[in-house]
Amino acid sequence: MRRRRREILQAAAQLMEESGYHAVSMQAVAEQAEISVGLIYKYFGNKEDLLRAVIVDILEDFQERVPAAIEEAGDDPVDRLFRGFQEFCRVIDAKLDATVLAYRESQTLDVEGRRQLMELEIRTAAPIKQAVADGISQGVFRDVDPDLVTHNLALVAHGWALKHWNLADRFTVDEYVEREFELLLASVVRHTDVENAKVK
Repeated sequence: MRRRRREILQAAAQLMEESGYHAVSMQAVAEQAEISVGLIYKYFGNKEDLLRAVIVDILEDFQERVPAAIEEAGDDPVDRLFRGFQEFCRVIDAKLDATVLAYRESQTLDVEGRRQLMELEIRTAAPIKQAVADGISQGVFRDVDPDLVTHNLALVAHGWALKHWNLADRFTVDEYVEREFELLLASVVRHTDVENAKVK
């Protein structure tokens, strides 16, 4: 059941990203997913529900995978922040169409749908924000604003999807993460020599 639902979400994300939300019918999604329209309605009430589910699916992956990656990194604040950012980007890399769609069509949702997404975004950003705050309290990072650092990391991560047409010719997702993280470290670590704070 979960696999089938994922297939529907993937088909919807691809079609809606290519053609736009309003141009895509539930019949087209069904054909893309090679299932009946009736089966789609078993999972989703209407097309707006399907769009919201596509976006929520990304955020749920963030909630599941990013905190786990941070915890697996150990105690070093630089490693913890790096692993969280890396996993954030890997989720986006796995769902490029859905990420671009979320940027383009989230305003299509009703007020309650947009509120749900905003609340989920705040929750999914919390582990990264905490990793920044921990680095500050341990004296590894300067007294920067954890919210702004988290915001900037999220923008960079989303940039992998939004500018993938250009970036993918030059970097793998992990190379992109490493280069961007080096730039971040230069702005947040206390050391004048950033080499001392590199990821181990």
